[in-house]
Amino acid sequence: MSGNREKPHVIVLPEDEANEKIAIGFTLSLNINARSIIIDKFAGGWRKVVSKFTAQLVPEMRKYRACIVLLLIDFDCYEGCSHKERLHRVTCDIPDDLKNRVFVLGVLSEPEKLKTKCRKSFEQIGEILADGCPDNKNELWMDELMKHNEDELSRILLSVRPFLFSV
Repeated sequence: MSGNREKPHVIVLPEDEANEKIAIGFTLSLNINARSIIIDKFAGGWRKVVSKFTAQLVPEMRKYRACIVLLLIDFDCYEGCSHKERLHRVTCDIPDDLKNRVFVLGVLSEPEKLKTKCRKSFEQIGEILADGCPDNKNELWMDELMKHNEDELSRILLSVRPFLFSV
């Protein structure tokens, strides 16, 4: 993002390279004001996403009130937890004063499974997801690997629709 951090913007903190590519693809959609999105370098695991968020982005969010953060993680629960438990673990580390500006989205398992299922590149997946955002309707968002995001997607769209979408 170039320009003024005082203006509404989204910082995306992806877990891994696949999620980073999906985020990049999201910005390729003609519906998106890509200048309002900053995609951070991938963190290297969901726990590292949380650590990076708390160490670096919490202070930035408190400084820049128009900053919105998207934590883009995998819900691949190898530790025997459900996606709801993973979401709970992540959201527990979000300070109460920032909860209305921090969102957590991701593939139910891993992005690679979605890529195989869709037969699309990660960037194409991101673009398709972006195309379905303004009106919250899209087959890919309703796929079994993505539909668990429904509540969080509705919540983030309320915050970003006024400045992120050109449609």
